[in-house]
Amino acid sequence: MDFGYALARLRDGSRVARAGWDAPGRWVVLQQGYPDGIAINRNTAEATGLPQGTICRFRPYLMLHDSDGAFVPWQPTMVDVLAGDWRVLAGQEP
Repeated sequence: MDFGYALARLRDGSRVARAGWDAPGRWVVLQQGYPDGIAINRNTAEATGLPQGTICRFRPYLMLHDSDGAFVPWQPTMVDVLAGDWRVLAGQEP
């Protein structure tokens, strides 16, 4: 499937990955963010310079689960956007 279809599946709550990624365990999910706000923790307070516990709103973003088990905000490259090898992970269809 193409990235447009993958994005639609992300919006439905699915996890998607590219067949061309050679790292097992790598997939993308839509983090819905916190439109009503959430109290920031110490790590975020240190990064932003805001007091811990400050209520901050976060917009939705794509989040990559990497092969080492860590999560990172993710932005697709042009290669990812134009690729046709996107797939919904098994058991993740809404």
